[in-house]
Amino acid sequence: MRESVGKIIKGVGGIYEVYVEGTGLLSCSARGNLRYQKTKPLIGDNVAVSVADGGKGNILRILRRENALVRPAVANVDQALLVCAVRDPEFHPNLLDRFLILMEKQGVPVLVCFNKTDLAEDGEIEKLLRMYRGSGAELFVTQASDPGTLDALKEALRGKTTVLAGPSGVGKSTIMNAMHPDANMEVGELSEKIKRGKQTTRHSQLFHIADETYLCDTPGFSSLFLPEVKPEELAGYFPEFTEAAMRCRYPDCRHLREPECAVKAAVAAGEIAKERYASYQLLYDEITGARIIYPRKQKHEEQ
Repeated sequence: MRESVGKIIKGVGGIYEVYVEGTGLLSCSARGNLRYQKTKPLIGDNVAVSVADGGKGNILRILRRENALVRPAVANVDQALLVCAVRDPEFHPNLLDRFLILMEKQGVPVLVCFNKTDLAEDGEIEKLLRMYRGSGAELFVTQASDPGTLDALKEALRGKTTVLAGPSGVGKSTIMNAMHPDANMEVGELSEKIKRGKQTTRHSQLFHIADETYLCDTPGFSSLFLPEVKPEELAGYFPEFTEAAMRCRYPDCRHLREPECAVKAAVAAGEIAKERYASYQLLYDEITGARIIYPRKQKHEEQ
C-alpha cells in the first residue's frame, strides 16, 4: 500500500469517499485509532489515506482542520454561497441576515447569489443590491437557466471549498448542475400551491468541480436559529452601521430608542437600507426577549 493525501467528499454508514488529486475516488473506512480517539471524519476533511488495489483504502489520520461548521457538518470551508430567489419562493431578508451572522460568527466569508432574475419586476434587482451592498458579502446576480450569467460566480469559486446553501426551490441544484454537469442532481419543481421548493438534496456532499475547487451542496432550509450573540455585539454584524455608529451621541448606543443616534439618521437619509435596520430590530428583540413595537416614523426623539 502507498500513502496519499485526499479530501473526504461523502460519508455514508462509516464508508467515506475520498478524492485524491491525480488518482480519483477511493472508497475508504476509518482506521480503528480514529474511532478510539473519538475523532469523527467530516466532509471536507483533508486526510492521509493508504491506497489499496481496486479503488479502496483506509483513512489513517485527519490532517489539520482550518475550521468546522456544525450545520452543515463540513470542514475546511473557504467560503459560503447563499442562493436566494428574487421571487418564487418569496425572498425573506431576515433569513439572509441570519445566515450572514451565522457565517460571520464562524469566520466564513459569504457570497450571496440573487437567482431567478427573469422573474424580477422593474427595479427589484437594483433594490436588493442596494440593500446588501454594505453587508460585507460579495453579491452576484444570476439566472441559473442561462449559463452566461454564471461566469463571474464560477470565477469566485475557483481554487476554494465552498458551501452551497439556501432555501428549497431557489435554484441551488440548477446552479450545481451548471458548475458540475456530472453531478446530475435532481432539479425540483416549485409547488404552485404553497410556493415553496420541493426538497431535492437530502444529504451534504462535496463535488470536485475543478483543480483544488470543491462545491458542497447542502439540504435546503427555511429557517435558521440565531447563533449566540450578545445584544451589545449585534450591531457589529451589520458592517454598514460601523461608520455611522462612531458618530452616535452615546458610545454604547444600541441604535433603537437613544437620542442623537447617527445610525437611525443614516437610515432616514437612505444611507443604510431600512430593511436591514428593520431586521436588526427584530433580531435584537429576539436576543433580548423583548416585545417592543417600533413606530414606523418618530416625529420627536427622546430628550
